[in-house]
Amino acid sequence: MNVNCLTLLLLLSLASCASYEKFKQITQDIEIPSKIYKADYNQTWQAVIQVMKRYDIAQQNQEAGYIKTRWIDNTLQVNFADSFGSNDAVKAAKFKLVVNVVKAYRGKYEVAKVSVYKRQLIEQDFLQGWKEIRSDAILEKTILYRLDRIITIDNKLRAIDKAKEKEQLESF
Repeated sequence: MNVNCLTLLLLLSLASCASYEKFKQITQDIEIPSKIYKADYNQTWQAVIQVMKRYDIAQQNQEAGYIKTRWIDNTLQVNFADSFGSNDAVKAAKFKLVVNVVKAYRGKYEVAKVSVYKRQLIEQDFLQGWKEIRSDAILEKTILYRLDRIITIDNKLRAIDKAKEKEQLESF
């Protein structure tokens, strides 16, 4: 029985090392695009919903602060982007987005941090199956830029409303 336990322990340790190596490689190679916005959590969440409504959302949870999309086919975009490269065209490509929104405080002001992770899979041929590739981060940065523009415009509109309110109170 002691030998069986030792064998099982050895197999588990080898399996965990392999998964750790994959995790280590992913964390070293990938920097998840994120940005901190000078807006409260609810305002940021509404901006995220506004940007993400163009994608097919599978899960969304405001309390947990995440949105996940379903797999979205982007075979044409991947083949077009690499049309002048040395790689052959891919048979199929798909991606999934995961957006996280976290509430934080900077001094006494509430801020929100948004992270966008894109998981990209390609299939060269049916024998190899799906292979995960590194994202170019263009889509993630574009989503963060759109969020920045929505929040900036919203903040300016709020400032204009406050100024009008103040002006009406003073003239009354």
